[in-house]
Amino acid sequence: MSLAAPRILGIDPGLRVTGFGVIEKHGNQLLYVASGCIKSNDKQSLPERIKTLFAGISEVIATYRPDQAAVEKVFVNVNPQSTLLLGQARGAALSALVHADLPVAEYTALQVKQAVVGHGKAAKEQVQDMVVRLLKLPGAPTADAADALACAIAHAHGGQGLGALATAGYRVKGGRLIG
Repeated sequence: MSLAAPRILGIDPGLRVTGFGVIEKHGNQLLYVASGCIKSNDKQSLPERIKTLFAGISEVIATYRPDQAAVEKVFVNVNPQSTLLLGQARGAALSALVHADLPVAEYTALQVKQAVVGHGKAAKEQVQDMVVRLLKLPGAPTADAADALACAIAHAHGGQGLGALATAGYRVKGGRLIG
């Protein structure tokens, strides 16, 4: 790992679309490297779709050579089937990351929003806007790529591995920080 400028890969897992974002941290400055989406074909079998996600993330790792990874944690959805499928997509992402020997930090959506916007109930549009501002982007990335970049930003702003994310005064309920 480069101590001067760690390169962080953020992942927003999804079975249909998995977002990725790569940033570098130079002191207090964050620099955009790349972002995008890995899409699986919903006409393929689940194992084929998982293979697509694993291969796509592996390709991103080989191309951008991150030092660390940050992944958004799965929340429990109203639809148990959707939650299971999302969990399997997340498993494919985690497998690709650990296969590449990357240290992996995990964050809830609430933690990411708190780190990027300043409060955990921020709307998706607010997260997207802050990603654009923090990384000085000329335009907004797709929602999935913005969420992945936000995850990487949360990690860079003092998440696991770079200092503890401030959680004083909060407790965990259902995998989320609550006040």
